[in-house]
This record gives sequence, C-alpha cells and structure tokens, in this order.
Amino acid sequence: MTEDRFKSLAGDHENKLLLQTIIDSLSDAVSVVDENGIGIMVNRAYTRITGLAEDEVLKKPATVDIAEGESVHMRVLQTRKPIKGVRMKVGPFRREVIVSCAPLIIKGELKGSVGVIHDISELRRVMEELERTRRLVRKLQARYTFDDIIGNSEQIHQVIERARQAAVTPACVLLRGECGTGKELFAHAIHHESDRSDKPFVRVNCASLTDTLLESELFGYADGAFTGAKKGGRKGYFEEASGGTLFLDEIGAMNADAQARLLRAIQEGEIMRVGESKTRSIDVRVIAATNADLEQMVEQDHFRKDLYYRLNVFPIELPPLREIKSDIPLLVNYFISSYAEKYGRTVVETTPAVYRRLKQYDWPGNMRELQNVIARALINLDRDEMIIEERHLVMPFVSDSVPANSSPEPIDGSLKEMRQAWEKDVLRKAMEQAAGNKAEAARVLDISIRSLYNKLHQHKLI
Repeated sequence: MTEDRFKSLAGDHENKLLLQTIIDSLSDAVSVVDENGIGIMVNRAYTRITGLAEDEVLKKPATVDIAEGESVHMRVLQTRKPIKGVRMKVGPFRREVIVSCAPLIIKGELKGSVGVIHDISELRRVMEELERTRRLVRKLQARYTFDDIIGNSEQIHQVIERARQAAVTPACVLLRGECGTGKELFAHAIHHESDRSDKPFVRVNCASLTDTLLESELFGYADGAFTGAKKGGRKGYFEEASGGTLFLDEIGAMNADAQARLLRAIQEGEIMRVGESKTRSIDVRVIAATNADLEQMVEQDHFRKDLYYRLNVFPIELPPLREIKSDIPLLVNYFISSYAEKYGRTVVETTPAVYRRLKQYDWPGNMRELQNVIARALINLDRDEMIIEERHLVMPFVSDSVPANSSPEPIDGSLKEMRQAWEKDVLRKAMEQAAGNKAEAARVLDISIRSLYNKLHQHKLI
C-alpha cells in the first residue's frame, strides 16, 4: 500500500531511485509523508541529524521523530498550507532543529507533505563560541594612544591637538579622511585620553554588516525576535559599550532605518532592542568615521540631515599622506622596526634614493599603502641583505626626475572637486583592472564591497 502511494508521487522504480539520489545529495534533512501522515521517504542527512534509522521512521506516523514540539507534517496536512521556521527538538538526542514543511498537491489532490529540517544545534555552538571570541577581540582593540601616532608635520600636530581637545569632552566626534589615513587609530587615542578610558571601547564596521544584521548587532534583540535568535536575546554593541565608547566606522554605509534608530540613541540616550517594545537607557560616547562625502549624501537624501548634525559636533579632518610627505621617513622607520622582527631581520636601513622615490608617489592608499610597500620590500630582501634599495620597492612607476624648467599645472577647480574627480578616476581604473568584478575591485582598493557600491553609485559609475 505504501509503495503504491509512493508511485503516485515518484513514478516508476527508476524515477524513485533518481529522486532518492537527489534528496540524499542534500545537506539538510528531508522527510516525506503520505496524506495520512505516514513516513514514505527520508534522506541520509535525516538519519544523521535525527539519530533515527530508516526502519524507525518509514511506515510510521509523522510524530515518531519528535522529542519536543508538535508535528509540522500533520499541521500542513490539516491546513493544506506551507509552514516555515518552526523550532523543535527531534530524535533520541533531542537535536535542536528548524523545520519547514509544504503540502504535496497533485492535480488538486493532497498526496502528502515534504519537510526540510535544518540542524541549528551545531550552528548555535559555533555562534556562541564566535560571540565569546568577538567580545574578547573587541575589548583588546582599544590599545592605541596619541603616542602611537607617528608624524612630525604641522598638519599632524594640529590634528592631534584637536583630537586631544575632543577627548576631554562628551561630544560626538566625526573623523573624516580617506581610506588608510588612520581614523581608527585616532578613535582609540581619543578613547584613551577621555575619562572613559577604563570602560569598554567597541568598534563596529557599519559596511561589513548587512542591513538586516546591522540593527540587531547595534541595538541587540529580544528572545525570539527572528529565526535563529539566541534564546533569551542578546545585548547589542550599544549596551556592550555602556559607560565607554562606541566607534562606528564607515558610518556612511548605514541604512535609513538604522540611521533613525542611531539618531534616537544619541539624542535620547536610549535604545530599543529588535523585537522589544521597552526602551533601555544607555551612556555611550559615539565616535564616527567616514571617507564618504556626507554633505553630498545629505543633499541626495542618502543620509539624514538631523543625524549628520548630531554626529558633526566635533569634526576632525585627517590629512592624506600626499599632503604630509615630510613624515614619510618617520613612517618608514616605524614600519621597518615593526616588521623587521616578524620577517627575521635585526637591523635594516634604507638608501636616500628610497625616500626620494617614496616622496614622488601620491599614495592613494595613504599610510596603509605605505605600510604594505615597506612590508613587501622587507620580504624582497635576500637573507644577507640589510639595506632596502629602490629595486626592493613594489609600487606604481614614478618618474625619477622632473624637468628643471617645468612649471606646475594650473589648479582646475576646488580641492573638493579635484578630489571627487580623482576618486572617480581611481574607481574607474580599479573596475577596468578587475574586468568589472566588483569584489576584486574592492580588494584592489582595500575597501569593503559595500563601500565600493556606495562610491560607484555616488559617482554614477553604475
């Protein structure tokens, strides 16, 4: 009788084998019951996840595998409607799973139900371990002070002085600057100089989180707020940073809903977890950072004007490396000392020609790019070499000299306009180099894929 029912679903013996092979190839567990709720097919993943053998399930009622919860198969057979995301425990080991089920209707007749079971017990263990690691890593991040900022140029001295002024106030700080100019370093230093230095410092890269994750990560979530939510809910970054500092990197990548909630958190000093109706008071100092043109984003309605004014209480503009080339020797010596031991070097020097070459380049990647160039130069040294020469440098070609009688090109437009034009040109070249592959272009530019999309939209390149 059961075989006859199966034939009505799967056809002849050859089709049955094909169907069994297909569902056996799936990593999620699959179970099929007939219109009476009797098991007629399961796959290998099902027996592995539930701990039940085929003969313990086939020709048995759909409830036989349930350790805790109600049969989703039976509910589907009763309602003839699909059901998704039901949490329960199955099998002798009471494995935690999420079950989704759909009716099998052929020519208008209900012939059974098919269920897909996702094992979340291992995922939960991994997530909890990741959570412990993430909390530890975030606490270890607040380790830099103003003494760690390398530079002797007038611009750097001015920026440090302004940052020190900001540190002793509770005001929001907005760090502006291109990628690689040291915004995170300054955020750490401001925290250490403040009266919150003994409290948590929590860093969040807004561009690295999807729109759906960003709100739950920032503000936390309640028990059962969504499928896979941690039992009992979880604190968000705002609550983790209580009494301390929350550093929001790449703030321009934040979506509209998260912007509204962030504005409330700053303005009212309270947050609401996702899935909760009650508010929670917070005491957090916010430092934001961006390389985006927030003013233009405000004009284009991509960034809230009221949030912009809340964040821009104490703006600090970090200079790009091309404007402080006099600091290059100091930075080079610092990077050499940092990497020498790592790469098995005791004493490494550089020739004057190296400094000249480095100062000829405009460093679109700023300090981060210089750091990578020096690291590669140390790697390129032979074991018996202790002096970095021009041939060890791996960087774009720069002309060795400038004609004596040459005059500088006239300035065409404002600094902002020229910077925008330069950035657009760099983006276009990166996309060409990556043959249109956005992930590869983001890697080449050392920015997140989300930041790349934002910039391409901003410059109307997509």
